Amino acid sequence: MAKFLLSKGYRILGSSRDAQVCSFSNLIRLGIRDEVEVESVSLNDFRSVLQVLKKFRPDEVYNLAGQSSVALSFNQPVESFESISIATLNLLEAVRFLEEPIRLYNAASSECFGNTDGLPADESTPFRPRSPYAVAKSAAFWQVANYREAYGLFACSGLLFNHESPLRAERFVTRKIVNAACRVAAGSKEKLQLGRIDVERDWGWAPEYVEAMWLMLQQDNPDDYIIATGESNRLEDFVEVVFSTLGLNWKDHVITDRGLFRPTDILRAMANPKKAEQKLCWKAKYKMRNVALMMVEDELKRIRNR
Repeated sequence: MAKFLLSKGYRILGSSRDAQVCSFSNLIRLGIRDEVEVESVSLNDFRSVLQVLKKFRPDEVYNLAGQSSVALSFNQPVESFESISIATLNLLEAVRFLEEPIRLYNAASSECFGNTDGLPADESTPFRPRSPYAVAKSAAFWQVANYREAYGLFACSGLLFNHESPLRAERFVTRKIVNAACRVAAGSKEKLQLGRIDVERDWGWAPEYVEAMWLMLQQDNPDDYIIATGESNRLEDFVEVVFSTLGLNWKDHVITDRGLFRPTDILRAMANPKKAEQKLCWKAKYKMRNVALMMVEDELKRIRNR
C-alpha cells in the first residue's frame, strides 16, 4: 500500500505500536523506508489514535492493522478482538470527534462469511464467522457500516479474499509452502508439514489488491466491496504448482500433521467480485497459478542474492 500511494504522489505516515524499535523490514525490502514517515500509535488506546489524527489531519486513513492470523486467533482470541474490533472503533470515533473530512478504509475479510454452502459470496451474503479472527473482523465491519449510516462518515470496508505476496510472514501457509519447496529444491531433506490441504481458497496478488482499496476512497459515495479473483482452488493445487515449478513431486515432500488442523475451518471459500468490477472498474489480473509462480520466482531471487 505504501509503495502504491507513493506512486500516486502521496505523503505517507505509517504507524506502529512503537515506531522507535520497529524494524519496518518490508519498507526496507521495498526500498521506500526513507520515504515513509512513522509515528507510534496504539490503536487500542483512543487517546493515542485521536492525538495522531489531530496532529497530522490526514485526508485518507487505511486501517490494515491488527492480529492477522486466523490460526493464531484461536490461541489469542482477546488480543485478536481488541487489535481488530476495538482498534477500528477507536479510529471511527476519533474521526467522528475531529469532524474532519477524513476518508477511512477498513480491512474486512472473506473469513466473515464462513462456509457459504458452495455458493460464491457477494456483498449481501450473511456473515457466519468460524474463528475468533472472523468474529472480530465481522464486528469491525458492522461498526464501519453503523458509523457511515449514523454519522455520515466516509468509511468503507473491503471484504478481501486471500491476497498473497512475498512480503507475507513465513507463518502464513503460502509463504511456508514456497520457502520449504525452494529449500528442498536446493537439497534439503526436510518434510513440509501441512494441515488440511483439501480446503479451497480464492488466492489473489496483494500488490494489485491495494489499488482496489485506494479506489474505494476515490468514489463519490462510501460503500463496501468484495475484492477477489472469482476463482477458487484447493490448497493441494497451490502446493502442486509450487513444487512442480521447481521440478518436484509434492507428494514426496509433504506430510499431513493433524496438529495443524483448526478447531473450525472454512472448507470452501468462493467469491463474486462483480460489484468491484462494475463500480470500481477493478478486476484481478492474476489468479492462483500466477501468484504461486511469482512467489517462487521472488524466493529463488532472494536465495541467489544471499
